[in-house]
Amino acid sequence: MFTRRAILKGTVAGAAALAAPAVLGQGKARVVVVGGGAGGATAARYVAKDSGGAIEVTLVEPSATYYTCFFSNLYLGGFWKLGDLAHNYRKLATDYGINVVQDWAEAIDRDARRVRLASGTALPYDRLILSPGIDFVEDSVPGWNLNVQGLMPHAYKAGTQTMLLHDQIRAMREGGVFVMIAPPNPYRCPPGPYERVSMVAHVLKRRNPKAKILILDPKEKFSKQALFEEGWQKHYPGMIERLTLDFTGPIEEVRPRAMEIRVGGETIKADVCNVIPAQKAGVIAARADLVNKNGWAPVVPAEMRSRKDPNIFIIGDASAQGDMPKSGFAANSQAKVAAMTVRADLTDARKFPAKYSNTCWSLIAENDGVKVGAFYEPTEEKIASVESFISQTGEPPELRRQTYEESIGWYRGITADIFG
Repeated sequence: MFTRRAILKGTVAGAAALAAPAVLGQGKARVVVVGGGAGGATAARYVAKDSGGAIEVTLVEPSATYYTCFFSNLYLGGFWKLGDLAHNYRKLATDYGINVVQDWAEAIDRDARRVRLASGTALPYDRLILSPGIDFVEDSVPGWNLNVQGLMPHAYKAGTQTMLLHDQIRAMREGGVFVMIAPPNPYRCPPGPYERVSMVAHVLKRRNPKAKILILDPKEKFSKQALFEEGWQKHYPGMIERLTLDFTGPIEEVRPRAMEIRVGGETIKADVCNVIPAQKAGVIAARADLVNKNGWAPVVPAEMRSRKDPNIFIIGDASAQGDMPKSGFAANSQAKVAAMTVRADLTDARKFPAKYSNTCWSLIAENDGVKVGAFYEPTEEKIASVESFISQTGEPPELRRQTYEESIGWYRGITADIFG
């Protein structure tokens, strides 16, 4: 159990000290949440909903419409429309009294407890919840940066990038080559690149059956590997090839304007190239000195409280917490623990032992759904997996169809839980 004394041990006195409910000053306690995705919107909603008006909640998110990265591969595969991924913050504002600010959070003054926005506004807080998602590691793919994402899209932040990749796939020449450069661990949604390959193959099988898909992968193994490889052989035989960089040698460079990839002394010509770079916590976490040497933000496992500042909580993809994958389900689960802890900090709300869960569904082909998941509990060192499950190879089609339908029900339920 992490005691208040243990949390504060070694931190700087004054601004770093936890403020007790009795000394928060006049008026309501103030909570600012940065990032309106699966983690941030959930945290804002649960703090506001369960505090009975005792806490003033502000949610900072630059986009009026949020597109979920999870399930965006179904749009690429033609199963969903882009609008099926779109959500807004209207109910959070009208039903829960959350102050939704459409702006970029640029910096955090930890001593003054203020968040500075791009507009110049400074938002004071008693507790800050960060859910900034991911950013990409510079130069992790030589020759690629955000200036060329219009030629070689990443589509790992949903919205316009997803639309671009969707259209590029459908515009491929007959018999063309789709190349994916997969990311190294850790990264958002571990099965995501391989579900994406499945969805691209689903489209090409119908529209461009002579096309090929090549995966250049820095990892020896990947999530649900046996399930994906079985599905690729069954549904898309001969279309998909995966090469590990241990075999080919490292990627020397990509040439976006020529649509070329140099790897292992060879040049690969692509018609579409989906580059998913190495990842790190959203940049605001690094600016506030909340990340470790690997670029992720370490947290106290039982609370999701930053190990570097007890007044800040970091949830979702940006956090370094242990065994949980970086996923929408995980962010939603972590957000509820953070919201509960914040309410306990700022009011007389009861705090219960933290429990976490996650499931990641993937679609391999029409009605061929698979899943992997686990239940987790905090230890002093990390959030640890205590029980796990995964779909099995050779499952009957009816079970796979049920798994897919289960995933659709989950999406509807969790987006209602996130956005109200």
